[in-house]
Amino acid sequence: MERSEAKRRISELIGQDLRQLAGELEVTVFKEGKKNKGWVGHVIERYLGLPLNSSRAPNFGSWELKVVSLKYLKSGRLTVKETMAITMIDEYNIVRTEFEDSHLLNKMRKILIPARIWESKNEERSILHAVTDFDLDNPEIYEQFKDDYELVRQTIKTRGFSALTGKMGVYAQPRTKGPGYGSTSRAFYVRTSFLKKIIFPNL
Repeated sequence: MERSEAKRRISELIGQDLRQLAGELEVTVFKEGKKNKGWVGHVIERYLGLPLNSSRAPNFGSWELKVVSLKYLKSGRLTVKETMAITMIDEYNIVRTEFEDSHLLNKMRKILIPARIWESKNEERSILHAVTDFDLDNPEIYEQFKDDYELVRQTIKTRGFSALTGKMGVYAQPRTKGPGYGSTSRAFYVRTSFLKKIIFPNL
């Protein structure tokens, strides 16, 4: 499916409750009291007729689908709730892979971003607010993502994998990913400051 067609179809869901759609499409949101963190993405993938996919390749071949959660501030204004996970950091591969051949670039090159409103931990309702496409074609933004990648790469080379910290990176930060405190796995996340520029470009 072309990204433009997917965007058109997802746009038809704007203003609708994805929690209700999850029930219609038989996507599990909670199982034995534990939340399926990726349930919104699964709902949209199933709505588009795509099999669930967690591989490192973009899940539509040439483009990637990434859901972003929004929340209301006390002022009533919407903002980005949290960072966006992009891809796991493999210590062996990243040291041996240039940015131009990296999973990070492969995932960031061409994205479609549905933004849904998070209301509470109970996920009783979640309205789709917008859907935005993003291409990593701005030279300045491209170079910054490359710099963020190279910082992680050089840190692993010189100081080791455990030296990676979420304080690194302007747009893409290396953070722990996995169950609970003390997790040793790391992934690239796009910072909320950058996501705000994509989703709310007029602010």
